[in-house]
Amino acid sequence: MALAFDEYGRPFIILREQEKKSRLQGLDAQKANIAAGKSVARILRTSLGPKGMDKMLQSPDGDVTITNDGATILELMDVDNQIAKLMVELSRSQDYDIGDGTTGVVVLAGSLLEQAEKLLERGIHPIRIAEGYEMASRIAVDHLESISTKYEFSATDIEPLVQTCMTTLSSKIVSRCKRSLAEIAVKAVLAVADLERKDVNLDLIKVEGKVGGKLEDTELVQGIIVDKDMSHPQMPKRIEDAHIAILTCPFEPPKPKTKHKVDIDTVEKFQTLRGQEQKYFDDMVQKCKDVGATLVICQWGFDDEANHLLMQRELPAVRWVGGVELELIAIATGNLPLFL
Repeated sequence: MALAFDEYGRPFIILREQEKKSRLQGLDAQKANIAAGKSVARILRTSLGPKGMDKMLQSPDGDVTITNDGATILELMDVDNQIAKLMVELSRSQDYDIGDGTTGVVVLAGSLLEQAEKLLERGIHPIRIAEGYEMASRIAVDHLESISTKYEFSATDIEPLVQTCMTTLSSKIVSRCKRSLAEIAVKAVLAVADLERKDVNLDLIKVEGKVGGKLEDTELVQGIIVDKDMSHPQMPKRIEDAHIAILTCPFEPPKPKTKHKVDIDTVEKFQTLRGQEQKYFDDMVQKCKDVGATLVICQWGFDDEANHLLMQRELPAVRWVGGVELELIAIATGNLPLFL
């Protein structure tokens, strides 16, 4: 390795080993690409099916992940080869479009590449091999449609959907509770599904995890879970038939956009300033009370004085609630969210 400079004085490195490197072409390049794809498929092959084994992966940060999901394994793998990256994209697209079969598609692609290598050695052109695979794909799809069985279901008869969902959980770590989890998943999807349009908005389904407990403690909540405490510990924890006021503005006096300085040299001036702030808080709380609100959910925080005033006025409040959760609360309560 040598260091040289161009006409503008910018340094660049000359690699002496560059002459010894050779570029693969033709059949050798095709075999090298096939070998890269087969190596990725070989890693996932042992995790396929109900008897498949889990993989333990460690990130550079030291986080350990144990899974047998193909998309998760490939997502956590450090892949440099471009053909191997295509296999990762294949698994990711399968997970995005279907949500299942991420391991199977990679293993199937690896097997097809393995058979294609034998055809290449016999002198068959790659385009001919690709055309043959496309023809075989059409024949396989037609055969699957001829032997497929159509299951009828409705909002009251969900057993066919539950049985179908259970088959996808057989190879997961949750297989011992697959019946109850399948029922939860089906009921959650049907709760937000539009059966007439055959459309499901999965953004309306939220999975909330908690450390501790057992797998059997999993339950479906027909509502919205906001993992927040009341702003004051003495506020009531249970409110029935609540009228919710959603605030996307901070519960505090407005701050001027320009730099300012206030000189307070007497007790009277301090009392006047404090009275103005307290009056501002009092007006905001009174406006919430006037519209009939029995619960305030605020996107931003508020200081201890506003919190104490809310407690005195018997108006429970929750602060630091995310914008996505606020939008879901507004939709669930039949209102249109207005973000200012």
